[in-house]
Amino acid sequence: MHTDLSPHLHSSQCVVLINKLKECHENHPLRKFVGYCNEIDAAMLKCLKGERQERSRRNRQNAKEKQERIRNLLKEQAAKEEAN
Repeated sequence: MHTDLSPHLHSSQCVVLINKLKECHENHPLRKFVGYCNEIDAAMLKCLKGERQERSRRNRQNAKEKQERIRNLLKEQAAKEEAN
């Protein structure tokens, strides 16, 4: 099972592959069960995986930046308390 295939959630490259897969399934309703559309499906999954990995990388980077800001704020607060 894969993620939601709504076009607004994915890059233009993945949307093209998603549309090709949907078209293949519509044009070949029986062949899709014997692997006729598997190459397109594999390409789409590879594209979706790339998007997911990029999202994860950005989220990790944002989390690191947020943690660093919090550490700096705590250090500043501790320094102010020591000064008083």
